[in-house]
Amino acid sequence: MEKVVIFGATGSVGAYTAMHLKNAGYDVYAVGRRKSDNNFFSKNGMTYISCDIKTIACFVSLPKNIDYIVHLAGAMPAHMANYDPYEYLNSVIVGTLNVLEYARENHCKKIIFSQSIADILHLFGTQHPILDDVVREFPLKGDHAVYSISKNTAVNLIEHYYAEYGIKRYILRLPTIYHYHPNPYYYVNGEKKWLAYRYIIDQASKGMPLQIWGNPNATKEMVYIKDLTHLIECCILSNVDGGIYNVGCGHPLSIEEQIKQIAVCFAGNTISSIEYKPDMPSSPQFILDIEKAKKELGYNPQYTFDKLLLDFKSEMECEPFSQLWGLKSDYYE
Repeated sequence: MEKVVIFGATGSVGAYTAMHLKNAGYDVYAVGRRKSDNNFFSKNGMTYISCDIKTIACFVSLPKNIDYIVHLAGAMPAHMANYDPYEYLNSVIVGTLNVLEYARENHCKKIIFSQSIADILHLFGTQHPILDDVVREFPLKGDHAVYSISKNTAVNLIEHYYAEYGIKRYILRLPTIYHYHPNPYYYVNGEKKWLAYRYIIDQASKGMPLQIWGNPNATKEMVYIKDLTHLIECCILSNVDGGIYNVGCGHPLSIEEQIKQIAVCFAGNTISSIEYKPDMPSSPQFILDIEKAKKELGYNPQYTFDKLLLDFKSEMECEPFSQLWGLKSDYYE
């Protein structure tokens, strides 16, 4: 049985990926910074190891002679209550170097890495799909600046280890990945806020009016977590050496279409009315070209937005990761 080590396994993408790969027949080692996973992974037939990737000494507790690494660990703006640029440098750059050294020493065949979409923010607003191998940049201002610099540097390190040591690399450029987590909040420049789509779902469930800000026709990618976990498995199975791949849904939707479908799917006794606010800021528009991932990796996204919403609603009701993350009642204010 092939060994997969998942760094960042207690996070949203990490936990869903661990479950997907375990069900696909891999020997999964879940690695997270948390001291305890509350026995979630062992209950599901996996091994959990507490390890902060910033600390090279903790890697001695990890398995030897591994086949694949899924690297999802590192600080993120959405989870940072108080801005600390050193946390990005240490967890994303130093942490990735530590992961790569671990991969080299243990004869790892491939590494799969989550890249921030902030590297192509300079191309947002176009009607044309953004290609995978465009010039990577970073925003000069805001809480994503040092984060994006760090992620770009991590990608460069991974490319070096591919060229020098032959570790195949699959850099997945992630937009927002839609999934159910009991915590509906995130941080923007250190300020706690509702995730926009979670707030809209909450309001729709109460029958409250929903607002569409700015241009209702602004289009964006709506990628579901279970399409991403499918793509991660495609990377493991692929015979190509990898590269940078956009992660898109194949059917981006306008803000208006999104909100209308949410209003219907999450309606209680009353379907919410919709109010248009053209003078408010528009959602950033972007479409990702995913032909490269389709052709080279066999990526075939299955979740249309209506199917995404139905599965999200089911996950919200059954809370399959409550042992790991807690319940929604633990987070709502």
